[in-house]
Amino acid sequence: KNSKPGEPAWESPWGKGRPGWHIECSVVASDILGDNLDMHSGGSDLKFPHHDNELAQSEAALGVKQWVNYFTHAGHLHIKGLKMSKSLKNFVTIRQALEHHSARQ
Repeated sequence: KNSKPGEPAWESPWGKGRPGWHIECSVVASDILGDNLDMHSGGSDLKFPHHDNELAQSEAALGVKQWVNYFTHAGHLHIKGLKMSKSLKNFVTIRQALEHHSARQ
């Protein structure tokens, strides 16, 4: 993956770049949880290509037929019609939400 200005970069046969986040997630999960994960989860937007890429590279690297037994995918919170995210700066913290709503609502 091409590096953005200010990001780390390494020489590769395809030019300067860095590993994509698919490999980062796979390496961290496998390092902590081993060669087989019972369950892996994420947002519904990660089904493809993120989780498919994680499966392909992890099963190839680890030499296993099934890296994850079950995937769970959740929907997203929406703020004014847009997915809530830090990058859009449209997120609400739990502390802020509790200023207007109780935990029982």
